Amino acid sequence: MKKSNLKNGIPISPLLTQLDNDTDPVSKSTFLKARLLRICVYAVAVAAAISCVAKVLVALINMVTNISFYGDLSFAFRSPAGNHWGLWVILVPAIGGIIVGFMALYGSKAIRGHGIPEAMEQILVNESNIKPSITFLKPISSAIAIGTGGPFGAEGPIIATGGALGSTLGQLFEVTANERKIILAAGATAGMSAIFGTPIAAVFLAIELLLFEFSPKSILPVALACITGAAGHHLLFESGPVFPMPDMAIPSNLALGIYSFMGLLVGLLSLGITKIVYFIEDVFEELPIHWMWWPAIGGLAVGVVGYFSPHTLGVGYDNITGILSGTWPLTLIISLCLFKFLSWAIALGSGTSGGTLAPLLTIGGASGAIIGYVILMYFPNSGITLPMAALIGMSAMFAGASRAFITSIVFALEATMQSHALLPLLGACTAAYIVSFFLMENTIMTEKIARRGISTPDSFEPDILQKMYVSEVIDDDAIVLSADNTVSEVKGWLSKHKVENNYFILVDNQNNYGGTLKITDLYNADADEAASLSELVKAGPAIMIKSTDTLHRAVENMSKTDVEVLPILSGAGDGKVIGVLSYKDIIKAYQTNIRKNENLHTKISLRRQRMKIVIRGKKLINLNNEDSKA
Repeated sequence: MKKSNLKNGIPISPLLTQLDNDTDPVSKSTFLKARLLRICVYAVAVAAAISCVAKVLVALINMVTNISFYGDLSFAFRSPAGNHWGLWVILVPAIGGIIVGFMALYGSKAIRGHGIPEAMEQILVNESNIKPSITFLKPISSAIAIGTGGPFGAEGPIIATGGALGSTLGQLFEVTANERKIILAAGATAGMSAIFGTPIAAVFLAIELLLFEFSPKSILPVALACITGAAGHHLLFESGPVFPMPDMAIPSNLALGIYSFMGLLVGLLSLGITKIVYFIEDVFEELPIHWMWWPAIGGLAVGVVGYFSPHTLGVGYDNITGILSGTWPLTLIISLCLFKFLSWAIALGSGTSGGTLAPLLTIGGASGAIIGYVILMYFPNSGITLPMAALIGMSAMFAGASRAFITSIVFALEATMQSHALLPLLGACTAAYIVSFFLMENTIMTEKIARRGISTPDSFEPDILQKMYVSEVIDDDAIVLSADNTVSEVKGWLSKHKVENNYFILVDNQNNYGGTLKITDLYNADADEAASLSELVKAGPAIMIKSTDTLHRAVENMSKTDVEVLPILSGAGDGKVIGVLSYKDIIKAYQTNIRKNENLHTKISLRRQRMKIVIRGKKLINLNNEDSKA
């Protein structure tokens, strides 16, 4: 029985010359780059299409609004607040709710809801497969819901529509589930970029709420899609900031501290708003009537609120601009904040077709302005301004409710083009995020799918196995059998030694790699006892691993070949086998790394440092004493 000395290195065997193509890093890299280029083309195509859809959606919303509140067939923007229906205005949103309910019942139930949570759910549990019918049902239903007074923005529906369009394209072509997820995210964020003209914020939205990863294969298609969407925005809408506001001055340190404190307060408000929205949704779930009628009931509530506060009806982007101007009276802002929240929470809880971003921005901006008014009333020399207070309230509300931290900051900067707001936004959104993280288990985006038992990733840490290398876990004392030994010799040796291996690495007389042998093949009843081990090795591609490869790559190779051990080649490229890697080694390394990251310990001991100083002092004293004696 022979056992090879792996510490001296073993040349690669010429017995198995057919290598798996996946082990060639050059060919694999070329293949992946070609796939990435194809996905980029798909993403740009989806983005171009969704930019046109965004224009059509806005036109449909305007048309339905004009028909519903003014009896006029026009595509020009008109706020529902100027209608002259009187008490009859209460019925307009209810009629829209009835139509949406019928569309959900006989079309697709998936048109109900915010838009982003539904896209997240399809990504996490359904391999990013969305019904193609959502591509046209969602924008039409949203146009009806918003056009008849629903207190939503166009961004939620267009994000859902873009995701559906991307998913549909991904289902028509041969792509992987991960590639389909990327195309879905590209379509969704391109829609947001087309509506608001905020491509950078849209990229971060994809990272924080849809992709749950940050890598070239995902970022490049999404970035190209968002750029395309932004170009569509400038071509089809307008080129300036979507929410223009007065130029901001550089805030003082005192003002920065106050803005951060305001972010803390708005973060607490976002927590309460999220809880109330889902409480109302639970109330609708308890109603003893079919869910098809819920949007009509919600629409009735929207109509009642809209009668007393007409500014709460419709998209309300003009409300955001008014709040950011800093010129609106406090009474108007307070009524808009309270009534917009009430109208939106009831409508959203009823399950109609709408979104969350614009209402959150309106409520947050109004909350920030109100807090700013109070602070300036008691501390007129605080250095804060009402427009900046409204802006950080708007951003902090979105950061706290959705926990899309970077997206909230970048969106506010892109939508207003106010670069001096960066530090106040950073402080306020950080404070709101802290409140949300420590006091709220789920966000307004994830609570719905969390109730269905779906867990969403909350970190973007790299895979532990991608940070660990094969050289760190080499088992250089593993058993390697000689390919010249007979079956009977090996069985006799195994009977005397306790071995738990299911696979063995073979070498020939020159210590060349001779293949991998299954123990089941060794004990096969048809195996000739006098046959050598090399005769039992089945022909096929040789899967090996280098010491410089990651454990992630090792796991990939093991899963492809369904083996438990891999021969390890020297990373120097000399073809030497320097060890054996088993799945048990990988699991052990994984567990060790987890424990190391969770183990609490100190690297610097103050007590030990003090003792060193004392000892050193004694030595100095002794030396001084010796010098004095001399």
